[in-house]
Amino acid sequence: MASAKLTPLGLAVLELLHEKPMHPYEMAQLMRERYVSTRVNVKAGSLYHTVERLQRDNYIQVVDTQRDGRRPERTVYGMTQTGLDVFNQRGRELLGDVAQEFPAYLSGLAVIDELGRETSLVEIETRLMRLRAAVAADQAVLRRLAEDKTPEIYWLDWRYSCDHRKFELEWTERLHEDLRSGRIPFQECDPPHLTLITREDDDERKTS
Repeated sequence: MASAKLTPLGLAVLELLHEKPMHPYEMAQLMRERYVSTRVNVKAGSLYHTVERLQRDNYIQVVDTQRDGRRPERTVYGMTQTGLDVFNQRGRELLGDVAQEFPAYLSGLAVIDELGRETSLVEIETRLMRLRAAVAADQAVLRRLAEDKTPEIYWLDWRYSCDHRKFELEWTERLHEDLRSGRIPFQECDPPHLTLITREDDDERKTS
């Protein structure tokens, strides 16, 4: 029987339990501190639902219960051997495989000419403003991580996200200038006649 699919949030939970057993509230705290939300959609409700599903799939199990004063009892979970096996397998796939992804920005770039020069430049300028703010915030976090002497191996995912945003900012700045200056002209007044490239046409180009 095939193993149940491990979601990105499920992988993040197992990543924490790889360190030690913990209860969901502690998981949520650590995810905030480690900026897990930059790579996973983390919400309180979805976290508890994910924990329940991981337990149902025998990836985690209850190892203890804790009570702090008058607060409700908290259930502590630990990873099972099955969970560890699935975690390792999925981790290898994510690190080694090159998956095809479909960023929303690409769809936006595809409709620039249809939106027109004025609208496109306004929206790109809005994107640039948001990207500059995000990159500045990234740098503040990176400085704090360096000051805290947090081992770099623990925030490689964050560094990748920061570099990706920085690249997107620089690329979009060049695009904005190319469109503004006319180096990349809009075709809205005289759209070209586009033809469908068939598989036969593509094969012929490759062999010619």
